[in-house]
Amino acid sequence: MNSSLVSSIVFFCLLIVSVRSADVLSDSCGEAAKDDPNIKFDFCVSTLEGNPKAKSATGVADLVKVAIETAISNSSSIGSLITKLLSDKGLEPYVRSCLQDCSELYSDAGSNLGKGEQAFEGKDYGTANSVISAAMDSSSTCEDQFKEKKGVVSPLTKENNSFFQLNAISLAFINMVQK
Repeated sequence: MNSSLVSSIVFFCLLIVSVRSADVLSDSCGEAAKDDPNIKFDFCVSTLEGNPKAKSATGVADLVKVAIETAISNSSSIGSLITKLLSDKGLEPYVRSCLQDCSELYSDAGSNLGKGEQAFEGKDYGTANSVISAAMDSSSTCEDQFKEKKGVVSPLTKENNSFFQLNAISLAFINMVQK
């Protein structure tokens, strides 16, 4: 065989693998969004395709790992943002207190997500669901405490919403694997 024919065959095979991975992601996100009003299809696809491992996913079980890893990374990013916000010396004491609580919540969330990933890999789906749900609650708890004082606006609303949705995606994918 000449080298251009070999190159063409390799390119075609890589193209097929790429299309299949995109289909797995798109199909899985579509099913998750259909079954859960907390999940937006476009968010699911765009967020997860940012993880290089999504490109090689051959099934929804691979996407569970991608979703959890993405949520762990997101939790860490939110923790960094909170640290930056806390460095503002003029921060209102109530907001500072809320941010400190959120910092702890997101630290715990990252730990819970790691446990969830290990549980999923061990096919302990009950534990995976439980600890990922606990991580997911961190975003709601963080957001809700800002609402407890009239006139206070959370500086983390967008981040809390994204984190909540990432965890909803992980849970939806785990449920698909269990079916």
